[in-house]
Amino acid sequence: MTVISPTVTRRDVINNLGKGAAIVATVSALPVSAKAAVDGHRPQYGMVIDTRRCSGCHACSVACKSEFDVPLGYTRSWVEYTEKGTYPNVSRAFLPRLCNQCSEPQCVSVCPTGATYKREEDGIVVVDPDMCIGCKYCMQACPYDARFINPITGAADKCDFCVHRVSQGVVPSCVNTCLGRARIFGDLNDPKSEISRVLDSNRVTVLRPEMGTKPNVFYIDADHSDESDIRFAGQYIDVTTHRKELARR
Repeated sequence: MTVISPTVTRRDVINNLGKGAAIVATVSALPVSAKAAVDGHRPQYGMVIDTRRCSGCHACSVACKSEFDVPLGYTRSWVEYTEKGTYPNVSRAFLPRLCNQCSEPQCVSVCPTGATYKREEDGIVVVDPDMCIGCKYCMQACPYDARFINPITGAADKCDFCVHRVSQGVVPSCVNTCLGRARIFGDLNDPKSEISRVLDSNRVTVLRPEMGTKPNVFYIDADHSDESDIRFAGQYIDVTTHRKELARR
C-alpha cells in the first residue's frame, strides 16, 4: 500500500503557529472564571488581608466608595482601629472589614425573594436590587454587619468583590488601591494562585468562626481583641469602627 505524505510548506507551518498563538492569546485574555472553566474547575474567589502590611490609611474604603458611589454615612468596606493596653505598654491594630463572601452564607438562606444569592460561576455572594424588597432579613442574619439598605435604591447593599471588575479579569478596587499590598485576591480552588500559596505558607484566622458560615476572607496576624469579650475583661480596649455603627459586630 502506498502512503502519500502531504507536503507541508513553510507557509503552512507559520499559519498553524499563528492559529495556536491566537488560541493561547484568547485563553490568556479570558476572565479568571472563564480560564477556570477551561482548566476544568469551578473557582471560589476569596481574599487574604495581611494586617502586618495595613497602615490604616483607608485608601480601600475611599476606593470602594468611589467605585460604587456609596451614599454618605454608609460603607461597603471599612477599617477598624483597636487600641489596647496600659501605658506604656499600648498598641494600635488595624482590621479591614468587608463582606466575608461565605461558603455557607446565612443571608442567602433567609432571603424570601432570592435577591441575595451565591453565583455558581465564582462563589461571589451578590444582591439583585430589582428583586430585593428591603425586608432587612439579610442584615439581621449577617454575623459581620456587612449589609445596609441603600437609601437611593431601597435595596440591600454590600461588598460584592467588585464583581463587574472581576468578571473582566480585573482585581477589586480595594485590592488595586492598597498602598501596602495588604490584600491578596484570587481563586481559592486554584492551588497555583497567589492566594492559595499565601494561605499555604501563613497562619490565618477568620472573623467569628463559631457562626459556621465558612468565610472566604482570611486574616494574617489580625488582632481580634474586643471590649465585649470576657477573655479581655479588666483590660483597656477601645475599638473605633469609623462607621455610624459605633459598636463592632
